Order: sequence, then C-alpha cells, then structure tokens
Amino acid sequence: MGIHETTLPKSVTAESVLSVHHWTDTLFSFRLTRPAGFRFRSGEFVMIGLMGETRPILRAYSIASPSWDEGLDFYSIKVQDGELTSRLQNIKPGDPVLLGKKPTGTLVLDALLPGKTLYLLSTGTGLAPFASVIRDPETFDAYERVVLTHTCREVKELDYGKKLMEDLRNDPLIGEFADRVTYFSSTTREPYDRQGRITDLISSGAFFDAVGQPAFNPETDRVMICGSMDMIRDTRALVEGFGLREGSNAMPRELVVEKAFVD
Repeated sequence: MGIHETTLPKSVTAESVLSVHHWTDTLFSFRLTRPAGFRFRSGEFVMIGLMGETRPILRAYSIASPSWDEGLDFYSIKVQDGELTSRLQNIKPGDPVLLGKKPTGTLVLDALLPGKTLYLLSTGTGLAPFASVIRDPETFDAYERVVLTHTCREVKELDYGKKLMEDLRNDPLIGEFADRVTYFSSTTREPYDRQGRITDLISSGAFFDAVGQPAFNPETDRVMICGSMDMIRDTRALVEGFGLREGSNAMPRELVVEKAFVD
C-alpha cells in the first residue's frame, strides 16, 4: 500500500524498503532508500515510522549506516505489543516507511574533545549508531584506536555485530582501518567466551585486560554509550568515576550518551 505525499506531515518523507533481515525472533534490520539532499553525521538518529489510521506513528532510530552510504540502515527490536515495532517488523522490500527530515544526536565525533582511543560501549540494538561510526573514515582520522563493545543476553543476539566486523574487514573503502578496531562481545544469560554485564567487566578490570588497554584515562580516552536507559545510567556513572565528563554538541568533553529510545 502506497502513501500519498499530500497526506504526510512536512517533517517526513516516504522512503522504500530495500531489504530486511531477521536476526532472531526479537531483532531485525532493514535498509531504506536515501532521499536526495538527506545529510547526517555518522552516529545520529532520525524519526522512523509508519502511517497509522489517523496519524503517523514515529520513533527515534539511530542510523546504522555511515554518512557516505547511498542507503539508510536501521537495527531494531521487535516488541509484539509495541505501537510501531509490532507492525514495522513485518515490512517487506518495496513497502513505504516514513523518514524524518532532520537527523540529530549526541553520539557524534563533534561532541567529543580530541583523543587517542575511542570506546563505543553498547548493549542490544544500542550497537546501531556505532555501526555507523566505525565505518566512517573521519573516525580513524580522529583516533588511533577504536574499541567496540556489544553485550547481549544470548549468543545469537551477537550475530549483527559479528557480521558488522566481517563487513568492515572486507569493505573496499574502509577495510584498511579494520586492524585498528578491537571488538569485544559478551553475554549475560547464555554461556559464552566472555560473560557479564559491561559495567561488571569494566569494574573488575577484566574488560581492560581483554582489550589490552589501561583503565579509562580522561587525557587520552573518549567514550560513547548506547543501550537501555538502565545500562546508560549505570555505565555513565562508572565511566565518570574515572574522571571523564559528559559533553554535547555545544560543549565537547570526554563522554557522550544516547538520548533516544525505541518502544
């Protein structure tokens, strides 16, 4: 079913689904056409949605593709009784999806002071903005090393991140930077090589031992955090304990966190 442009708010456009991949019963990703003139910084989010009976249903989604990509990638949970995701999980190639015209967000290089090592700490679909950041050449102009973490409940939920790293290594544009990325994954419910919440692994020092880096240093290290609200709260407090301060686009510092969530 198509969408008539005349029925849409001026703040959104109707884009077409290019592809959909279902990773688990609760996780899926999809790719949309990118409208001409749509500009964003890697790590930003935008409103995504579908038409409801009387109004558009929109939620904030991090863009998982880098700013140079010709399409727009997204990574989503499936909430069976969610107002949006209960329907969004059923999209097929060719279907229309609403896209906001004004991307924004704090998980961008501009919101951080210069540093040497960039830590991208994520849980669940919080990996999405970092899928964008680690595929942007500007990230490697700004940092000598990038450490990407992904913590999920079950091993299967790590597949998106593993495929991301595989694609990074094989990418003709940015594959040369892959050896400067350290990928650290862990699970909290199912047995795996590394188990535990990222906060516990940082606190115990096991995380730093695994990635071969010293503890967070506000002089050299910069941190981005994205996950559930509880994860962000706990991880931010922990990182701040090392002396890193939260910044923003208006006041760059050593630490930034995501401020948008999906149902």
